[in-house]
Amino acid sequence: MNKLPVAEQAPSLSFDLFEKMKDHEQVVFCNDPETGLKAIIAIHDTTLGPALGGTRMRQYETMEDALEDALRLSKGMTYKCAAADVDFGGGKAVIIGDPLKDKTPELFRAYGQFIETLNGRFYTGTDMGTVLDDFVHAYKETNCIAGLPEEYGGGGETSIPTALGVLYSIQAVAKTLWGHEDLSGKKFAIQGLGKVGFKTAEHLLQAGADLYVTDVDPCIVHVLTEKAEEMGRIAVSVSSDDIYGVEADMFVPCAIGGIINDQTIDQLKVQAIVGAANNQLLHESHAEKLKQKGILYAPDYIVNGGGLIQVADELYGPNRKRVLAKTEAIYRSLLEVFSQSDALHVTTVEAANHICEKRMDARKHRNSFFSPRKRNKWDVRL
Repeated sequence: MNKLPVAEQAPSLSFDLFEKMKDHEQVVFCNDPETGLKAIIAIHDTTLGPALGGTRMRQYETMEDALEDALRLSKGMTYKCAAADVDFGGGKAVIIGDPLKDKTPELFRAYGQFIETLNGRFYTGTDMGTVLDDFVHAYKETNCIAGLPEEYGGGGETSIPTALGVLYSIQAVAKTLWGHEDLSGKKFAIQGLGKVGFKTAEHLLQAGADLYVTDVDPCIVHVLTEKAEEMGRIAVSVSSDDIYGVEADMFVPCAIGGIINDQTIDQLKVQAIVGAANNQLLHESHAEKLKQKGILYAPDYIVNGGGLIQVADELYGPNRKRVLAKTEAIYRSLLEVFSQSDALHVTTVEAANHICEKRMDARKHRNSFFSPRKRNKWDVRL
């Protein structure tokens, strides 16, 4: 076969796409020049049900960076869904663009049309760089949207169950470390006072704890320190660098990921790490380093599962009481993880992954036994 002239050859990728997605079922590239939409949808595993995961919007230096983000996050969602015991698998999507400049209703409607072509294999909602109103536009093109505002029949703000899940996780850690759940007089170092971090801080103050806090916004730190004073508690503002070295009972990361690494582990003076931030460990090997240092680590994808529980439950019809009842299961899930970690002499991350993989393996066996597979329960919504 004759080769095309050099000027007419299609550009080749600088990486092997199929090698990168070897652990994934499907990767969809979405391109709509009219609206400027450039998106990647990654579906990792649908053993437990349709893929569920948020859509983030941000500028990426390269397409490879965008793909890596989608692949990494979608795999994490598979384990997060398994841990939360919801009937969904793992997926994630990224829209390439500046969320402050490139958003339009037409772009999200075009995105919704691409989601609709997946015929119920992928449900999505907000993530970094996107908000509830963005998906009101996408919802006009597909009903495979979760986490809608309450006025559109959704469950609304997910930070409420997420923060409660963090509190239940802290109580599970306290029970494991001290034999009781009483947090009065205990000290917590909170990194990040966004929606979840601030609500978590409020819960801890109400429980009688004292806090060290840091956030990029000094105003929100000031609001919290004043609230603590009104409640007769103490909330000390520290710098973003100093938060790792304060002497506290637990470190509660509620901001960015990758903050547990070789440098920060050496600084930590806490008994446990339990927070809402995603991907807290820079590498999974850092779980072993925490174990060696005697720091109990609560796997983040279990701790921050409250928001996911609400989004998944929304498809049954919004019910806040039911969501909060399901969120309490995070407490029991963590106790099981800690028990397995001790029994198997492995890190808490390995124990959590093992529990999730057992759930998926059991479902694969049932799917095979009852072959051919039935249509999933959400098909009726399509």
